[in-house]
Amino acid sequence: MKNGKKPTLRQKKIMKASGLVPENWLVVKDLGSELHVVSRMSLKKIGGKPKLRKLQTVD
Repeated sequence: MKNGKKPTLRQKKIMKASGLVPENWLVVKDLGSELHVVSRMSLKKIGGKPKLRKLQTVD
């Protein structure tokens, strides 16, 4: 998995619309119609898989 990046303002709006708190998530991949985010807390845990979500964008 690649390193997550801080979300932009547009990405934060998409996360808020999906019910997520943008401060707790990092953007892994930004496709035109899909946004892949990973939880910051799951990256800090030792062992286990990071929590990944795919959000649909409505532009």
